[in-house]
Amino acid sequence: METTATSNREPRPGWPLVLWYAIRPRTLPLSLSPVLAGSAVGWVESGVLRLDVTLVAALVIAIIQIGTNLQNDAADTLNATDQAGRVGPLRVTERGWLTPRQVLTGAFAAYGVGLLLGVYLIYLGGWPIVVLGLLSVLAAFAYSGGPWPISRGPFGELVVILFFGLVAVGGVAYLYGAPITWKVLLIALIVGVPAAAVLLVNNLRDRQSDARAGRRTLAILLGRERALWLFGGFLLFVTVGLLVVATAGPPWVGVALGLAGVPLGVRVWRALIHAEEPATYNSCLARTALFQLLVTVTMTLGLVLAVAVG
Repeated sequence: METTATSNREPRPGWPLVLWYAIRPRTLPLSLSPVLAGSAVGWVESGVLRLDVTLVAALVIAIIQIGTNLQNDAADTLNATDQAGRVGPLRVTERGWLTPRQVLTGAFAAYGVGLLLGVYLIYLGGWPIVVLGLLSVLAAFAYSGGPWPISRGPFGELVVILFFGLVAVGGVAYLYGAPITWKVLLIALIVGVPAAAVLLVNNLRDRQSDARAGRRTLAILLGRERALWLFGGFLLFVTVGLLVVATAGPPWVGVALGLAGVPLGVRVWRALIHAEEPATYNSCLARTALFQLLVTVTMTLGLVLAVAVG
């Protein structure tokens, strides 16, 4: 687990560690999971394995997420959301290791590299990919930037479901040449909803400091108890969604293997109900991200195995 920030000025460590904290590589499975799921359903629906699409899409989505992480780091320091004594994982600008300008420069460079790599996907997919790509970069920028940052309001979880689920999974499946069926869309939601749960846990932990900074996140508006019930609702949706897709018959029955990840989500929910200390919330945050990855990997593995034996 990442170290918790305790002051806003400390000696800067070596550059590898600074970059590690700046780009937040532990969050990247949230962007790689939809690529994995989209590739699996695209392969099943189209009958064609496109490893080039999988690799380039993974790079593009991961790089855009890195840009979002960097911009969020700088923006939360500039708007005084991150202050000395924050209870979450440390931020390099709040620590004074890098200036907001340096971090924002890195963010915009990441967006540029992501768009450049996306040219190959545009070549394959045409104008629909242009639209999805531009919307994704715009959403990444608007998450912490612009006059109405998404991260400061109640729609963050919805945006995560849209872009880490429907757009990413559906976009990769489309690039595989697969039709966008109800099964593809439901699997996209099964991937996107746990990603939104990660944000919900993050905002649950920070709800008091966020409220002081003028934020109106969903966790603040709902309150702790109802936000915990929403987390439980997310778990229920994933469980029911897997069962519904499995009823579509071979090879879709294989996605039922994703249910192997649900017990972890339930354990996280129980821990959240009793969470009081920041360290407990941080542990739940990491385990919720692991829950999303575990559901995606087992669901995808089950689908692949079902195709192989079918």
